[in-house]
Amino acid sequence: MSVLVTRPAPDNAITAAALSARGFKPLLAPVLLFQALPFRDDEARAYDGVILTSTNALRAMAQQPMPRRLRDLPVFAVGERTAQAAREASFTDVRSADGDAVALRDLILASLPQNAGKSLLYLSAAEISRDLGKDLAPHGIAVIRLPVYRMTEALELPPTASEALAHHEVRAILHYSRRSALAFIKAVRLGGLEISALALPQVCLSELVAGVLRDAGANRLAVADAPHEPALLDMLQRVLPRTGSH
Repeated sequence: MSVLVTRPAPDNAITAAALSARGFKPLLAPVLLFQALPFRDDEARAYDGVILTSTNALRAMAQQPMPRRLRDLPVFAVGERTAQAAREASFTDVRSADGDAVALRDLILASLPQNAGKSLLYLSAAEISRDLGKDLAPHGIAVIRLPVYRMTEALELPPTASEALAHHEVRAILHYSRRSALAFIKAVRLGGLEISALALPQVCLSELVAGVLRDAGANRLAVADAPHEPALLDMLQRVLPRTGSH
């Protein structure tokens, strides 16, 4: 029996290793696909820092030259994993929030006490779930959002995942974002697997993610105590306490 991982590649490989270490059998079913976008920065514009809410932004930037002037700026990362990826990408001043957009906003405000006139470059996805610019504007901080990657819907699950769901070989499903949860729902509906898929325990990174699945009809929902993967896997362990032989 497997735990279905909807997280996109390549991060889902990290999740698979963490699941295996805890005695679970991972089954990868990415419902969003990564696509890098061209980097078009206004070289004449000065920034006071860089915002990162995903390692995917750094993955996209790795495929094209990163201006040196950006590497020398303070980086405000949503969580420690993104922060570590920024350090590995040669950013030297990296500060990490506690894993969600609210914590990131608070980190930025605490780090920039003299807020008026500050300008931050947000290397983002083409579609975002929270507008940090709107959050920070009242504090005198301008956020210039530059999309550097896009996540597109897979439309269908991999055959191995579809077969496992059809044959009741999945014990629970992991969800990492609101958008991936929406893509998952669409994929199982198109595959005729909606009833069996949504009847399973849905283990979610946040209440925002859980709300999407609840609206779709899922009623076995569990939400991580904190918005990062260790907490998500801890919650999975509580939902499925016996793993080894199941």
